[in-house]
Amino acid sequence: MIPPLSALQAFEAIARRRSFSLAANELHLTPSAVSHQLAKLEGLLGVRLFERSARGVELTPAGHNYLQRVGNALGVINTATEDLRHGVQDTLYLHCSPSFASLWLMPRIARFTQRYPDISLVLSASHVHSDFQLGLVDMDIRYGLPNWPNLEVQPVLAEKVMPLASPEFIRTHSLHTPQDLLRVPLIQSMVNVAQWPEWFSRFDPAHHPDRMALKFDRAMMSLDAAVQSLGVALESASLGQALMASGRLQAVFGDEMSLEVRGHFLVYPARHAARPEVKLFLEWIHEEARAMGPS
Repeated sequence: MIPPLSALQAFEAIARRRSFSLAANELHLTPSAVSHQLAKLEGLLGVRLFERSARGVELTPAGHNYLQRVGNALGVINTATEDLRHGVQDTLYLHCSPSFASLWLMPRIARFTQRYPDISLVLSASHVHSDFQLGLVDMDIRYGLPNWPNLEVQPVLAEKVMPLASPEFIRTHSLHTPQDLLRVPLIQSMVNVAQWPEWFSRFDPAHHPDRMALKFDRAMMSLDAAVQSLGVALESASLGQALMASGRLQAVFGDEMSLEVRGHFLVYPARHAARPEVKLFLEWIHEEARAMGPS
């Protein structure tokens, strides 16, 4: 059951404008016509979407939840229409975890656009995974444990997670052995699939840190804290590659004391695999990952 598009447009405009008259002006309708469209939608759904008062209109909880999904769907229709009107037919909508987008993907994305100039790339980033049922994205690059049923899941690259710090911090605190880390601030990335207790269990089983000096929910923030000599971060050398190449960060013990993980995954519905843009992006990103090898 799909409600009439005109009713959905009226609902979205009222919710955004918080006014029947302003929504009517935007849609080039009369306020009574907008009210009629909303009444039709509420009757079809069997729920009230707005509470009306002297101060205007406010979404009900049901209306708020409905708006989140309907608004996104209308946005997809609008974007597809504008793309077609302006001749943009080969578009790839990609969503990505923020740190991977900023630290790994963006330094390489120019090579993709140069190789495929006819593909229009739309990139968004957030820690919230894409809901493919909304039709907003073609592909998601997610971080975490690969537990996403009914979706195609491919690892992007093998990453080496190791203690990283600024050269100045390493010199100042004379860091030579794992035990030396117990007397300096440790930086924890809370979403990291590899954590400090796991690292100590592997390379210094007799000792374990009793606290973390700093905790962040983004790898880029943990790396930035290490650059600022706030402590030692346990992070991916793949994400820290540019900082290490510039000399701002250094592997405290080389890559010998590292944990190899696969934490970033390409995720997409099987039906998207046939899209030429998806195929080309998959080929390109795997090629980029092979070129750098395990970090």
